[in-house]
Amino acid sequence: MPNTLLTPTTGTAIGTVTAPFEYDHLDNTVDALRKSIANRLVYAVGKDLRSATRRDWLFALFHAVRDRTMDRWRETLATAQDSDAKRVYYLSLEFLTGRALTNALLAVGIHDDARTACTQLGADFDALIDLENDPGLGNGGLGRLAACFLDSMATVGLPGMGYGIRYDFGMFAQRIVDGRQVEEPDYWLVNGNPWEFMRPEFSYPVQFGGRLVQEGEHVRWVDTDDVIATAYDSGVPGHELSSVATLRLWTARATSGINLDAFNKGDYMRAVEAKNESENVSRVLYPDDSTEHGKELRLRQEYFFVSASLQDIVRRYLKDHGSFDQLADKVAIHLNDTHPALAVPELMRILVDEHRLDWDSAWDLCQRIFSYTNHTLMQEALETWPVDLMGRLLPRHLRIVYDLNARFLAEVHDRFPNDHELLRRVSLIDERGQRRVRMASLSVLASHKINGVSALHSQLMVETIFADFARIWPERFCNKTNGITPRRWLSQANRPLSALIDARIGSTWRRHLDELSALREFATEPEFQNAFRLAKTQNKKRLAERIAQETGVIVNPDSLFDVQIKRMHEYKRQLLNVLHVVTRYQQILAHPNANWVPRTVIFGGKAASAYYMAKLVIKLINDVARTVNNDKRIGDKLKVVFMPNYRVSLAEVIIPAADLSEQISTAGTEASGTGNMKFALNGALTIGTWDGANIEIAENVGLDHIFIFGLRTEQVAALRASGYNPHRYYDHNYDLKTAIDRIAEGAFSPEEPKRFHDITRTLLESDYYLLLADYADYIATQQKVDEVYRRPTEWTRQAIMNVAGMGAFSSDRTIREYADDIWNVKPLFE
Repeated sequence: MPNTLLTPTTGTAIGTVTAPFEYDHLDNTVDALRKSIANRLVYAVGKDLRSATRRDWLFALFHAVRDRTMDRWRETLATAQDSDAKRVYYLSLEFLTGRALTNALLAVGIHDDARTACTQLGADFDALIDLENDPGLGNGGLGRLAACFLDSMATVGLPGMGYGIRYDFGMFAQRIVDGRQVEEPDYWLVNGNPWEFMRPEFSYPVQFGGRLVQEGEHVRWVDTDDVIATAYDSGVPGHELSSVATLRLWTARATSGINLDAFNKGDYMRAVEAKNESENVSRVLYPDDSTEHGKELRLRQEYFFVSASLQDIVRRYLKDHGSFDQLADKVAIHLNDTHPALAVPELMRILVDEHRLDWDSAWDLCQRIFSYTNHTLMQEALETWPVDLMGRLLPRHLRIVYDLNARFLAEVHDRFPNDHELLRRVSLIDERGQRRVRMASLSVLASHKINGVSALHSQLMVETIFADFARIWPERFCNKTNGITPRRWLSQANRPLSALIDARIGSTWRRHLDELSALREFATEPEFQNAFRLAKTQNKKRLAERIAQETGVIVNPDSLFDVQIKRMHEYKRQLLNVLHVVTRYQQILAHPNANWVPRTVIFGGKAASAYYMAKLVIKLINDVARTVNNDKRIGDKLKVVFMPNYRVSLAEVIIPAADLSEQISTAGTEASGTGNMKFALNGALTIGTWDGANIEIAENVGLDHIFIFGLRTEQVAALRASGYNPHRYYDHNYDLKTAIDRIAEGAFSPEEPKRFHDITRTLLESDYYLLLADYADYIATQQKVDEVYRRPTEWTRQAIMNVAGMGAFSSDRTIREYADDIWNVKPLFE
């Protein structure tokens, strides 16, 4: 009987297959790759050797590599469907994926053969690799963690998908002009994205505004302004193409094009006004929410992507199931922080309003389906939304939140009848001042598991921000320490060190990172130490060339590369690092003939566009750099560099070159960190506080191989409780007083002496993150760093011990723990 081909959305027959469905299965030889690249150049890009640009060659190479992931991608999807496997859906507002091409080449195992094929065709392989734009899909650790998790889901073979937004312009591209951050659109899609597939058959209406109509026990949401969410899919290949995960991103489209009547009358702005407003939802990551319009756009974004994702998840489930009885057995939905928290009332709306499940059954499903990762302990960072705004934009969801809250508070009252303050604290609605919906509380209420991302963070989470919820449901809370993918952050980013490791212990560490422990036996071997130092030197020279190219600053590759690259925020304490730089500068001037260890201090990171203090710190870093780097008395003893537009591809150059990793947040504020893991995996020693995953890194690499300083979490709390007085530290420490005074009197900004008044005033009047309290110990610990660096053999031994101790920090381990302990999802392939 002939096969009938069906349309993907309706199942309607579109034709009868009368011949076998055949297509080319591609080989991975150099000859086959060369032919594939040439074919894709001609037939996909539409160019030939005479007319092809570098962009055309890049796209041809992209398509040739993507083709080689397709069989495994289809097999992954088909196996999940045919086996009716439970799937995990990872919802995240960010996926900081980094460049896809090199990662895919290494995953498929054709990197070197592709280089040869390109060379034979006359294409510059390295230039093509460097031409690829970083996808503008994230900003910091939250998004990079999500990307590492997708890589590990593919490598482990878990059935599931990532869901997010396909931002037209990402967050922003950062330029440094006169030392200040200038935000520009990140045109990462200007040349298209050859790695993705548009899936117009998966388009869903997303509703906003409108009103509610009560019809008996049911509610209808009517008269809404709708936006269409359209899917774009990208494959995320696992190591050795073990499986291919799917990242589905949503882009916003207007329900109608232009207002033709207005256009014909010459009112061109009004003709496209509605279309532009609709499509603004997926324009930019994290719009400036310092204005009411910005807040509204942010809320629209969050609902837009969860609504489209939930509609897609339910559609996929109903494709193979006639009722919702097995929904929680087949679907796990994970909330990466609170940005996707609106998925909770959205799933209730879909189940109750659209499919007419009774409330209790729908809520039981939700609590079995949802899980939630918390990423912050700071109350001010826990997302809330004004009731008025949510009521205007999402009236049905606000009512669902109210109904959930009423039932929840009634249950709490029954269990704790005399604790009225408890009701106020755990309520989904914060009644103080402007009434607001607490999205973290909503996430906890709906989730059967809530996890922190390091041992300390998870402990503090149940002792502080979620103490009341932990009292009610202690069994829901757990820890899942973050991890990173060794494929990108060692194999791809650090080819010299990876080759050395391969030569000594083989290559299977890419999937089994704990095998790096075998390197301990080589830590004191002179031959291995020399090769290790050579690999580091190669990476440092590469970075030095990049620094000269992008900033004009000439740095000495033999100097100690001291690196702090991360999101600019006061709690991450880039300012403490600056105080050390200023102190070191003053000391070199005072004692120029001392035995100084030459240092290059490297900063990188973006400040949120409305974050005044973080942007001022960027200006201070650059002003200090201008002064220090141009002071002929200093020479190579100290250089300061701010690398603009920090992103994944830049991190892949900086991290392998680092000697010292700055992880200096105030104890108790950094949930975990993953940058600390990447640096240690690449042989950098950490200087850090007893905070986040620094603690677990210290336990795994050994306390003798990490530089820990500063107050512990309990000491921070005690000092604040006793009445912290930063002036006490300022008055009694000459070096600290000198550093602050030099900044305050305009030594680094002579053209505007009071430029940094707000920084010095904040330090001396409040200093919430206790920079002054930790300063003396930080400076003393930096001197210990110098002492070890003066002994190259000892420094190299400790660096090797750091690499050898990083086996516990693979995201593969983290994902397996999520799968076993939270999602109850099994790998598709054994």
